[in-house]
Formats: sequence, structure tokens, C-alpha cells
Amino acid sequence: MAHKAPHLRHRHRTSSALTALLLCAGISAAALAQPAAASGADARPAASVAERGATDPLPALTRAAHPLRTTEPGGDLRDLRPLGRMVGDAGVVGMGEATHSSHEFFTNKHRVLRYLVEEKGFTAFALEAPWSTGLRIDDYVVHGKGDPKQIMKEEFQRDYNFWNTREYLDLIQWMRQYNIHHEKKVHFIGDDIGYGGPRLYDDVTGYVARNHPGLRARFAELYRGLRPADGTGVGEHMRGYLQKPLAERKDMAERARRALELLSKQRPGADRAEFDLVVQNARNIAQVAGQYAYDLNDTADVTRAMLYRDEQMAANVAWWREHTGGKVLLSAHNAHVAYRSDDERYPKVQGAFLRDRLGKDYVNVRLTFDAGSFNATTDPEETKIEVCTVGPADPGSNEHTLDRVPYRDYVLDMRTAPAAARAWLNVARPTRNIGTAYPEPLYRTALAPSYDILIHLHRVTAAELLPAATS
Repeated sequence: MAHKAPHLRHRHRTSSALTALLLCAGISAAALAQPAAASGADARPAASVAERGATDPLPALTRAAHPLRTTEPGGDLRDLRPLGRMVGDAGVVGMGEATHSSHEFFTNKHRVLRYLVEEKGFTAFALEAPWSTGLRIDDYVVHGKGDPKQIMKEEFQRDYNFWNTREYLDLIQWMRQYNIHHEKKVHFIGDDIGYGGPRLYDDVTGYVARNHPGLRARFAELYRGLRPADGTGVGEHMRGYLQKPLAERKDMAERARRALELLSKQRPGADRAEFDLVVQNARNIAQVAGQYAYDLNDTADVTRAMLYRDEQMAANVAWWREHTGGKVLLSAHNAHVAYRSDDERYPKVQGAFLRDRLGKDYVNVRLTFDAGSFNATTDPEETKIEVCTVGPADPGSNEHTLDRVPYRDYVLDMRTAPAAARAWLNVARPTRNIGTAYPEPLYRTALAPSYDILIHLHRVTAAELLPAATS
């Protein structure tokens, strides 16, 4: 998510947690407009030339736009063929969202995942969730191990509770059904670093015990106090970690780093894939400990923590791509998948790190919307989740003009759009980037320099949150 980083809430509230749920600008709530037509061209008031500038971008944007039949995952996928051509041969597609909890953003990702798996050979879905959570969900989607609703309830706590939705349950269950009927499996990946579950430690220490028994005591010392206690919930563990003194958290991070270094120096043995995965698990343990080793009372250190989080999330996605060869649909906030940050407090974001590492093998998609609702925290302590609603975007914003294109929902390639559209897309304007906390101020975003592809939705509704754990 752009959620809280060990976690700092989206966007810029620094609560007692570290917000690595980065970048969530917001807007003032307003009354919803009347619904637009369900399909085809919508009858909407035309924006004046004065609103759009001397060169009217609307005709060019309309020529570049390809209408979408629906955002729901079932049914015919032929309207996604233009998106498939835009994605091309890319191996990682970063797909954003303008809120962290709207039904249409989640279901549209489910629909695009279906298309990319069935038509483009993609084999993984990556989410802003802990690496250990991804391993647990992957055990379900590949092997049928566990109850997905219970797994989600236990794993999607605290900063991750915005993923505990009916929409994500449906996506995970679709992945399982696909795998039952296909030899080539689709995997679930968590790329985030807010929590490292017991499985990571057990996998690493178990591997060491089997292959390097002389190092067992050393790893036990290095991981002392790091492994979550059995029976401790995700939220409880994260709260407890943040309550530790900074010096203790820094010591834990240093020991986790030394454990990773020590394991990486060992000979891999006959099973290189097993060794590589165990090293990656040790790397994630070090990533999580490193995220908690920042001083949350120091503004400069918070900025460094944000930079660190995005760099590590990118590294986890790139690791999967490079070690498995599988193509990945990466789901994250718009602010994470971007090439540029719209806030100096977030100097470099996940998409920029992925582009540096993968080059043109990485392509990103920004999602925008005109009006609707979403779930977000609304209290100063960022614990109370409510449904928030916003009306049509104000004149002068990116969304105001995008919604004048005469399709309810559509996709367009900003790299190949006509010149008039490109000129408009290159200018920074107020834009909605709503994360886990609301309200938040608007930030100015130039769409084309930060994203390759745009999907605009006329209206969104709040996602259906499932019952949360008590932890």
C-alpha cells in the first residue's frame, strides 16, 4: 500500500508507527454526482477550452482512448487486448490505484491478472504485503494448503488490513481454481517489509541445521529476539516492535544483516534453488529489521526510511523476476509504481528502482477516477476505518479533463498518444493520490513522465472489508 511503514501512514502523518505506506494525497469530500451511463459514450458536460488551455487535449485523448467493457473480473476479456499490446513483452507490470480500498480498483486488477495470465503468460501476482504473508498465501493458491479467509484474517492486520477484503479473497480463490486446472502455476508474492513471520526464521534455521550444523548456535544468537513468538498476531508483533528502544531495534537490524551475510557466504550445495530462496528469506528478515531501525522522531530519518522501503520492495519483485523468469503483475499504490515522486520527502519510489534494475522489462499503469468512495482511516490515531466519499474532480485537475473523454472507463498509452494529448499529459496538475488516511492534501502530478499507461474509471465504490482479527 502506500501504507504506514513499520510503518508510516499514507500520506504524511507520522504516527507512533513508521509510515511506509507511502504517498497518499487526498482531497476534500463532496457530494457524489449522478451516475453516468453504464457503457459506451457518456453524455457529460463538455469542459470549456479555457479550462483545458489554448490547445484542447480532449480530441487527442479521445483518439488515444480504448473503452473498457467493465471492471468486473468475469466474462469476455477482448476489450483488454489494447492493454496487452501496450504491455508488450514486459516481464513486470506495475499497476497502481488512486485509493487503497476501492472495489473497482481491486476487481480491475483481478480482471487484468486474468488477461495477463491467460493471454500473456504471466505467472505471479505481487502485492504490498509481507514476504512471509506471500509465502503463506502462495501455499494455498499452489497447493491448496489452509483456508484463505482465515489466512487473510491472520495476515492482513494493522497496516495491511486494507487488503482483507472480499475482492482480494475472490482474486486469491480464482488463482487457486486456475492452478487446479493448469500445470503451469500462478504464484502469489508479498513484496513488503513491515512484518516477517515465523516461517522465515524456521526456514533459514532449518536449512542451516541440515546443511551447516556448525552454524546453528551462531544463527540462534543472531536471530535472538527477532522471531515473532508463536501465537502472537501480526498487529501485536508490529506494535511490540515499535515500542522497543531505538538502540535495541538498531542492534536487531545489525544482527539480521550479519546473519544474511553469513548465510550468503555458504556453498549452495546440490539444490541451488532451495539455497537461493532461503537466502531471500534471510534477506527479508534483514529488510524488516532494517525498516524498524530508523528514528521516527527525526524527519530526515523518516525520509530515509521511505526511500529504503521502496528500494527493498522493488528488490523483492526483481528477485522473483530474475530467479524464476516468471512475469509479474505488481499491485501497489500509484505513488509506488511511478517513475517519479511528487513529493520531495519521498526521493525515489519503487517504480524508479524497478526501471533502473529491469529497464524496459518494467512497464507501469496509473489508475485514476472522477468520483466515488473508498475505505480510509479518519481519526488522528489512524485506527478508525470509515467509508469516505468524494465528488467529481475540480476543474484544473487531471481527473476533471480525463473524465471528459466520452467513455465511462478506458485505457490509453501515454507513450504513443497524439502530440496534443502528450503536451497536456506532461504538465503537473492537482491529482488524487489517496492512501490509507483521509483527508490529505492534493499533490501535483505530471502523468506522462511518471507512467506509461493510464486507466481512468468514472466512478469507484468502497471495497468490502471482511471481519478483522482482534489482534
